[in-house]
Amino acid sequence: MTTSERSSQETSHSKGTQEKIAELHELRAAAKLGGGQKGIETQHSKGKLTARERLDLLLDPGTFNELDMFVTHRTTDFGLGDKKIPGDGVVTGYGQIDGRLVYVFSQDFTVFGGSLSEAHAEKICKVLDLAMKNGAPVIGLNDGGGARIQDGVVSLGAYADIFLRNTLASGVVPQISAIMGPCAGGAVYSPAITDFIFMVEKTSYMFVTGPNVVKSVTHEDVSFEDLGGARVHNTNSGVAHFACPTEPDCIRMLRQLLSYIPSNNLDDPPRVTPTDSPTRSAEELDTIIPDNSSKPYDMKAILHHIVDNGEFFEVQEHFAQNIIIGFARLNGRSVGIVAQQPRVLAGVLDINSSDKAARFVRFCDCFNIPIITFVDVPGFLPGVGQEHSGIIRHGAKLLFAYCEATVPKITVITRKAYGGAYDVMSSKHVRGDINYAWPSAEIAVMGPEGAVNILFKDEIKNAADPEQRRKELTAEYIEKFANPYVAASRGYIDEIIEPSHTRAKLINALEMLKNKRDTNPSKKHGNIPL
Repeated sequence: MTTSERSSQETSHSKGTQEKIAELHELRAAAKLGGGQKGIETQHSKGKLTARERLDLLLDPGTFNELDMFVTHRTTDFGLGDKKIPGDGVVTGYGQIDGRLVYVFSQDFTVFGGSLSEAHAEKICKVLDLAMKNGAPVIGLNDGGGARIQDGVVSLGAYADIFLRNTLASGVVPQISAIMGPCAGGAVYSPAITDFIFMVEKTSYMFVTGPNVVKSVTHEDVSFEDLGGARVHNTNSGVAHFACPTEPDCIRMLRQLLSYIPSNNLDDPPRVTPTDSPTRSAEELDTIIPDNSSKPYDMKAILHHIVDNGEFFEVQEHFAQNIIIGFARLNGRSVGIVAQQPRVLAGVLDINSSDKAARFVRFCDCFNIPIITFVDVPGFLPGVGQEHSGIIRHGAKLLFAYCEATVPKITVITRKAYGGAYDVMSSKHVRGDINYAWPSAEIAVMGPEGAVNILFKDEIKNAADPEQRRKELTAEYIEKFANPYVAASRGYIDEIIEPSHTRAKLINALEMLKNKRDTNPSKKHGNIPL
């Protein structure tokens, strides 16, 4: 072969390769259009972003690596044989958030309404498997109409494949769900297993059965929003953890949440360089507790005075507001906070607040996040409704969670710690590592008035002035028992501290506990009272 002939053949071969590369670019461009330009415009007209636009906002620029772009469904019935769209309604892959690896899937409503087929599910299962192997969070952006009816029972099995992986990944890698549109039927159970659920107001919905089915079965006429909107699940049901005004707000908050939690159960939480003095005192705290122990105050104000730069990232803000949960930093170290809110139901523990706090405590324990507990609890909420609905069982969940947790646990009793609720709220008896009390703390079996009515029933009854005698005995009881010194004398309280010094004390205790190691007895798993 002559030199000119060889050169001509190489040129021909080069053109062939370039043509194939050009074809690849065309196929990619077509795949990125999903259901087409009309579908994208419809999505935008509803105030919603597309699956890819959401990922562009979520991930650090230029870090997304897509997997399975050209996967298509395998169904030929019902005319679907001629309707194969690359990607099959979900965009999957991996990228970075603040430089940290995350795996993602984002359902594309423009393709078959984001419905789930066998191929669609396999793509999601692949990123869940990779996340488990590589120890990185999984973020799912849900916007789909449930199981693809044309796939029949195959789509149901495909959902179960995802549910199994969600369950096995629980406590191993963080799993976060953002509901960006409809999420109905079996589709709701994958987010329900994950650690946190975000919803977007007015455009996202979750329900097992939709309004039409509800109306036909129970004759209740209800809208999508009232049945399963963001407000309902953030205030009434407690299914969701965050309600966001818009999709960009949702994604911004999701990124913020991730900044507090580690990538997996073997890592420590992210730590940032602190800009707030670890020895800073807050003199306002010395006067924040009212002299009248029945008068409310705002526990959130206390938290803002103590945490780094006053920044508290609250979780489930609108549900069971008598207890507060969320993340903050102390000297740059991420911590989980559980605190009573005296402004709502006097901070009493009830069914919903017990469930809310128990799951948060278990999440923090899964992912090595120290738990700081601020206590002002008058007890468990009395009443027939609570008892018949299982307050014993639900309260036991919170007790179980605190007992089981092996992360550093630091407790601050600001005012009331009465009865069994004292035990439950990370007391020394359930392996609290460091237990502080403010001088205003009242640690007792029950409130002074109730105790006096029981202990001195006959004396009050036989007194010349029963009401005056009750007041005198109550004052004596408060003086003797409604304080932290009896508990401190027995070692149940490690130190009684000035409120203004709380921040410095917590930071010192966290530093002391940074290498804490504690274990539970070897077992398959406990049997929490669900």
